[in-house]
Formats: sequence, structure tokens, C-alpha cells
Amino acid sequence: MAGNIGKLVGGGLGWAVGGPIGALLGVVLGSLYDTASDSDETRQLGGDFGQAQNRVQNDFFMSLLVLSAAVMKADGRRLKSELDYIKNFLIGNFGEERTRLALPTLKNLLETDISIRQVCLQVTQFVSHSGRLQLMHYLFGIAAADGKVDQKEENLLAQIAAYFNISQADFLSIKAMFVKSVNWAYEVLEVEENISNDELKKAYRRMATRFHPDKVANLGEDAVEAAQKKFQKVQEAYEEIKKERGIK
Repeated sequence: MAGNIGKLVGGGLGWAVGGPIGALLGVVLGSLYDTASDSDETRQLGGDFGQAQNRVQNDFFMSLLVLSAAVMKADGRRLKSELDYIKNFLIGNFGEERTRLALPTLKNLLETDISIRQVCLQVTQFVSHSGRLQLMHYLFGIAAADGKVDQKEENLLAQIAAYFNISQADFLSIKAMFVKSVNWAYEVLEVEENISNDELKKAYRRMATRFHPDKVANLGEDAVEAAQKKFQKVQEAYEEIKKERGIK
């Protein structure tokens, strides 16, 4: 088991090995594979994660775990619904084996102090804007897993968005995908209710381009599949307004 966890953290060969994320993983994983440093599997990390594309994808995965833990404990509670959301997301997008190996890391991260600012600044340095939007969407999903977004969770998410250099409009758009208000569809598309039909169509095209799964293709098929759900939400919002306005 220890060697396998070391294998999972092969993303450490990329940018996650340094900075606050690397420090966190070093502390968390130390207790999990103290005896694995000399194992054949540990020595073979470079063979599994040597290519640059794999490093980008695995660094993204480890960043996702760190931020998952931060959001999960934001309101002082660790809910089964949130853990189930994380597990289902990981299984659906990364596979059962990789999820199984990741869960001990997530558990230890829940017991570790996380500097949100430092972690987010490191993510912002290496992950594209589209990738950061994808992360925000996923983190909102964790917060909303129990049917509502607690104020402490929303405050943390707003803080993460600010460190990610995500605009207030984009933040509110993603929030509206999970916290539905009367005007949720307009908020998703980042437009006012009095917008003309022509401008509405332009806004939809702009948002569809911004959230298109192709924007995170460099993060691998798993991230593309997850982004598809967000893209569909933009489409859903547009169809809702079209129906409301009687637009064909």
C-alpha cells in the first residue's frame, strides 16, 4: 500500500513537489509510506510520470485533493455527503483504483492545517484560467453536496476565487449553478434580465466558449468529462431563458 501511494504522488515530479503543496504532501504522505522510500515502486516513479503531460495532469489531481480537504472542513463539519461527492467525482473521472489510493491522503489532509492563500497562489501560477474555473465548479459541488452552501463555505470559496484571479462575475456565475435564485439562469450567463435577445445569444456564445471542455484538454480526459457538466449547465441556463421568452 505504501509503495502504491508513493506511485500516486508521482505528480510530485512536476510543480507540485515545490512550494506549499509539496510541503503539505510531504507532511501528509510521510506517515503513509515512511518505509517505502527504498522500494522498487518508489524508485520507479520517474518511469510512470516522466512525461510532461502526465505531470500536469497529476499535479492538477493533487491540487484538487488539497482544496477538497479545505472546503470539506470549512464549516467545521465533515459530512458523509461531501465525502461521497468527492469519492464519486474521483471514481467517475479518475477511476476506482486511483481513488482508493487517494483517500488516505485526503483523510490526512483533513487533519492538516492548509494555507489557502499559498496553495491557491501556487495553483494560479501553473494552472490556466480555464482550469481554475473548473476547480471552482468542483469545489462548489462539494459545498453543495448536503443540499445547501453554508455561509462559511461560501466565504472560503469566494476567498479561493479571489486568489485564483477569478472575477466576481465568474464566481457568481458558478455559484448560480449550485445555489439557484429566481434569476439563476441570467446569473449563470452573467447578464441582466433586460438584455436583448441578440445580446443574450452573444452572451451565451461567449460563456459556452469560456467553459468549453476543450479549454481543459491539457489536463486529460478526466478533467474534460468534468468540464462537460459545467458546459451543460450554461446550455441549460440559455434554454431556460429562451423558454421563458418564447425564443425558438
